Amino acid sequence: MKVNRILIITGGAISPDFVKEYLDGQEFNIVIAVDSGLVTARELLIPIHYIVGDFDSVPRELIEYYRAQETAVVIKEYNPMKDLTDTHIAIDLSMELKCDELVILGATGSRMDHMLANIHLLYLPLNKNIKAFIIDEHNKIYLINQNMTIEKSKLHGPYISLLPFTEEVTEVTLKGFKYPLVKHTMHIGDSLGVSNEVVSERADIELKQGTLVVIEAKD
Repeated sequence: MKVNRILIITGGAISPDFVKEYLDGQEFNIVIAVDSGLVTARELLIPIHYIVGDFDSVPRELIEYYRAQETAVVIKEYNPMKDLTDTHIAIDLSMELKCDELVILGATGSRMDHMLANIHLLYLPLNKNIKAFIIDEHNKIYLINQNMTIEKSKLHGPYISLLPFTEEVTEVTLKGFKYPLVKHTMHIGDSLGVSNEVVSERADIELKQGTLVVIEAKD
C-alpha cells in the first residue's frame, strides 16, 4: 500500500538551502504551505496543493498570484481572530487528508511560544498513529508512545535526547546507547535523557506507558 506522505512548510525560521537539500530525493503526495511558508515554497518553486492561514505575514500579491493560477491550488484563508494557530490548522487538514506520515518544516525559530506549541501539536497525529516530525537544519523532533528501533546511519545528528512529554514515562529501557537505561521511570521535569548518543548500528527505545519527546540533534 502506498504511504500518503504530507509536507507542511510553515512560517517559522527556515533555511531555503536546507529545505532544498532535504527535499532532494524525497517524495510527498501533498504539500501544504502555511502563511509565510508560502514565500519559501515559491522561492524554491515547490509545487503546492494547499495554502492555509490568516495571511498576516505573507505578501498579498503572492496570494493573488496563486489565486490566478490555473492549477488546482486550494486556498483556505482564515480570520486572524481565531482559536487555532495556522500550523494547527494545517495539521488538522493533513489528518483530514488521511496522511500516514507528516513532515513539518519551518516550525522552529526565535518565537519559543510557537515552537513549543508546534511540539505539542505533534500529539495530535500521534494519537491517530500518524508519524509526524518537525525538522530543521539542526534538529529532528518527534513524539513516541511505544517501542521503537533507531538506525544510527539514519539519525539527523549524533546527539539524541529523550524527555518525558507526559507526567511520567514508565520502564524506559535504552539499548545500544552510550548511556543505557533499564526500566527507569522518567518524570516530567527530568533532564536525565538529554544529549545521549547511539553507539550501535541499531538502538532500541522501550517504554511501558507514557510519551517521550525525541530530539535528534546535530549540535
